[in-house]
Amino acid sequence: MMEGLPVYPFRCIASLASALLLIAAPAGPKTPSAPATQSSSPAQTLVQSAQSTLIHTGANLVLVDVVVTDHGNPVHGLDRARFHVLEDGHEQPIASFDEHRSVNAPAGASTAATDAALPAHTYTNLPAYPPAPSVNVLLLDGLNTPMANQMDVRRRMIQYLGKIPHGTSLAIFTLSSRLRLIEGFTTDAAQLTKVLQSPKGTPQQSVILDPATDQAVDSTVGDMATLTGGGSLTAGGVSALSNLAQFEADITAFQTDLRVKMTLEAMQQLARYLSGIPGRKNVIWFSGSFPIALDPNDAMQDPFEAMRSYSDEIRETAELLSAARVAVYPIDARGLMTPRSLDASYSPSTNLTSVTSNGNRSGSRRRVAANKPSTANDDLNSTKQLMEEQASMQQIAEQTGGREFLNTNGFEGALAAAIENGSSYYTIGYVPGAGQLEGQFRKIQINVDNPGLNLAYRHGYYADPADKPSAHTPGQTSLIVAATLHGAPPSTQILFQARVLPASDPLLQGTKVPAGSGGELTGSLKGPLQRVAADLTVDPHTLHYDSTRDGSLHSQVEFMLVAYDGDGRRINYLDKGFQVNLIAAQIQQTMQTGIRIRLPLDLPAGQFYLRIAVHDLAAERAGSLEVPITVAAN
Repeated sequence: MMEGLPVYPFRCIASLASALLLIAAPAGPKTPSAPATQSSSPAQTLVQSAQSTLIHTGANLVLVDVVVTDHGNPVHGLDRARFHVLEDGHEQPIASFDEHRSVNAPAGASTAATDAALPAHTYTNLPAYPPAPSVNVLLLDGLNTPMANQMDVRRRMIQYLGKIPHGTSLAIFTLSSRLRLIEGFTTDAAQLTKVLQSPKGTPQQSVILDPATDQAVDSTVGDMATLTGGGSLTAGGVSALSNLAQFEADITAFQTDLRVKMTLEAMQQLARYLSGIPGRKNVIWFSGSFPIALDPNDAMQDPFEAMRSYSDEIRETAELLSAARVAVYPIDARGLMTPRSLDASYSPSTNLTSVTSNGNRSGSRRRVAANKPSTANDDLNSTKQLMEEQASMQQIAEQTGGREFLNTNGFEGALAAAIENGSSYYTIGYVPGAGQLEGQFRKIQINVDNPGLNLAYRHGYYADPADKPSAHTPGQTSLIVAATLHGAPPSTQILFQARVLPASDPLLQGTKVPAGSGGELTGSLKGPLQRVAADLTVDPHTLHYDSTRDGSLHSQVEFMLVAYDGDGRRINYLDKGFQVNLIAAQIQQTMQTGIRIRLPLDLPAGQFYLRIAVHDLAAERAGSLEVPITVAAN
């Protein structure tokens, strides 16, 4: 649920010195690939110094994925000399250039980043992805899509998976009350089909689009329009009608605010999850509608419309997606939209509100019509409403380098085109000219010598220092809350492994389990409690460090354990902060073995979900995963 999220205080700062690095734990995860905007962080410099001559550089390499098409078909074989990159109007030398083409993975290929099996009771948030130039996410949006359209999309996706090109990689997310990962990246079409046919893939009624309430409000307002029976309103009828119209406008504005907030939060979570996966990511977003604005229009006819623009929030979310090299491909789940007057069940009405073609409140603005039958007014209002609902989809697609598919019933073809479009692209890297990283937005323009070709790419970035948190990152203040939310996708900006065992497990015999507090809610728990030990091994290359003259490195890291029961209720949590201090003699070994720590949590008997999060306080980056645990009765 979106409301009532727990707030976790920063409990303590301790020193994470060599003693904590000696806990027996599995080998650390592999070093992740470089992000979309790279710089020589101390950790990256450290890897270089351990292997070769120390290299100092402060330049940022900006990577831009460019999809080039000719009448919708990918264009291959263009060389570096044909491309020109301009930043804020000034041409930049191209430092790196690669072409990527769609390839099919071998049948039954592993979707994990490594085939090495993890030890028992050990988990990792290392992203599972196939060796392909890009990966694809199918996002089924039930929050903004009526049930009938959801059912149609699900049926067609099952049909498409039956003939999907061999080796195509997909992951499936759903969005209803929150974002859920229901199937990780895989090339197994049969497994994807199985998930869509399972209860996890069953469409759910939107928590915002309530057709019963909408129709009741519409009916009441419509009845008020015919109080006199002759089509004209009495003075009392006008007053009552005004109150009802205002009430309806308030409901619509509230619904829209909530939908936009929940949708953008989900997109931000998705961006953070996908940021740990190298290369380009294509999010194919099936959605019924997503309103970009509620603003006055024809105010003399409709004085009750709310005024609210979401352009800034959408742009900021698109920038976060772009920074993670995520391109969004929205597909309107309602298919081909026709004028309301062409519907066989349509008849001009004196109702004072117009509705979407499926009869449900879309969350975008309603319009007061004249108090008489008007086919032209209904069609005009319906068309304008549809354009507003699709405008935000177009905005996100354009700003992230994707492509929208609107007003089409060919869902299978749209999905295939999105996958092909997002798998054939060029990656251009350039180092911006000298200048301060002042946090301003810098515009990117890419031209190609061949006339008539269409280019899709992200159109800018915020020039923030790589070693400091960005003030332009949406949801920055609630990063740790999002990382520890039950059921949310794992965050992969910081990579780690975790082994979770009861303190009484034979594997822990002869080792020290931390004494003292076993969670902030331990005192309120009933029944016999058992202590659970979580051994974490953090990949040190994914942390930010401050260096000192003596060659030591320092980082501030927050570790969190949050246990939920089967209903999603928080049972207990532990929140600890540490100062990681690595002296010069420890650095090389620590980079190979990882940063290790053991954390305790007290739980009663039962089955739980343990959410584990690592938070880099300086860089505002997080890693998280969720594991099922069973605590047996004593």
